[in-house]
Amino acid sequence: MTTARRLAVVLTAGLLVGLLAGCASSGQQVAQGADVTANGERGWHGTTVPDGYPLPAVPFTDTAGASTTLADEAHTPVTLVFFGYTHCPDICNVVLANLASALRGTSAAVRKDVRLVFVSTDPQRDTTKVVRGYLDRFDPHFAGLVGPVDDVAKAARALYISYEKPDGSTGGSYLVDHGTYTTAFLHGKAGLVWSDTTPVADLRADLVRLSGLA
Repeated sequence: MTTARRLAVVLTAGLLVGLLAGCASSGQQVAQGADVTANGERGWHGTTVPDGYPLPAVPFTDTAGASTTLADEAHTPVTLVFFGYTHCPDICNVVLANLASALRGTSAAVRKDVRLVFVSTDPQRDTTKVVRGYLDRFDPHFAGLVGPVDDVAKAARALYISYEKPDGSTGGSYLVDHGTYTTAFLHGKAGLVWSDTTPVADLRADLVRLSGLA
C-alpha cells in the first residue's frame, strides 16, 4: 500500500472523521497530545502528518485575478490551507478569526514565515471580490483562491479534505459541506493538521515551532 493510500485510510478510519460539516459545529477534535512526534520533537498541539503529501498543482484564480495553483501559493516556508466559503454561518469565521489571532500574537519573524491560503468551496457565490472582502475582515495578508467546483473537489481530494459539491441551488441560503480542519505545509509538504476547535494559544505555539523548523 502506498504512503498516500495509507494516509487516506488513517484519515478515513477515524483521525479526522467528523470534521465534515455544513459549517455547523462539528463537535469533533483532531487527536492531540504529547505523544505525537515530528522532526524529532514532541508535544505538538495539532496532529502530525508522517511522510507529508504535497500541495497539488490544481488551477485556481487568486483574488487579484491571476492564475495560480496551491503549489504556486507556497510563497513562505509555512503555508496554511483552509477550505471554506464566505456564506458559512459559523465554523469558517471561527477558524479564520482564531488563525488571525494566533498570528497577531507572534513575532514579525514568525508572521513573515507563515501565510494562509483560503480555498472557496462555493464558486457560485464566491467571486474573487467577495472572497477578498471576506478575508480582509480577518487579515489582509490571507490569500484567497476560487475555481470551478470540479477543480475545488480535485484539490480537496489531493489534500484528504472532505467536500460535498454544492447542489447548484440558485437561492442564497444553502450550506456547503466541507472539511473544517486546517493543514500546515512546511516547504510544500503537509506537516500538521489542526481541528476547528484548536485553541488560539495552541495554534500560536505550533506556528512558532513550525517557523523555527523553517
